[in-house]
Amino acid sequence: MWVKMTEKTVETKALTEAELLKAELAKAQSTIADYTDHLKRLQAEFENYCKRVEKERKDFAGNASERLVVKLLLIIDDFERAMATLKGVPEEARKGIELISKNLHKILHEEHVEHINAVGQKFDPYKHEVLLKIESEKSEDTVLEELQKGYTMNGKVIRYAKVKVSAGKNSGGK
Repeated sequence: MWVKMTEKTVETKALTEAELLKAELAKAQSTIADYTDHLKRLQAEFENYCKRVEKERKDFAGNASERLVVKLLLIIDDFERAMATLKGVPEEARKGIELISKNLHKILHEEHVEHINAVGQKFDPYKHEVLLKIESEKSEDTVLEELQKGYTMNGKVIRYAKVKVSAGKNSGGK
């Protein structure tokens, strides 16, 4: 049995195939767009991950250095106290102690550790810790004496300056 196809039937069949191909092409393009979008998101997430890991690595190294420097500051305090009492010590011993102190301060400088200037400054709770408050001629909350040096490392306070502060005139002192 032979079916005779008319031109209209062939045209309709061709149109249907063309529409099917167009639909498949649209679906494929949509899939490609979805995969491309997904790939871009994954790439951005990976770049953010790499940045986060690098920041965490630097923070860890910085924290390790900071802990070591804080311990080193105790030794530097001892050297400064020892240097204040070097009057009766032989010249060679005094020079040796001064050299060690100089080298310790050089290490602090290399690690970006800086002394917090306190005496004569207005009390700053972000840099100073008040141990004593006494009556004085200076205005209230002026640092009179530094009892223990404070330090910053890379702009961050790693040890607060322990200070004696003015309570002003006729305040009765504490």
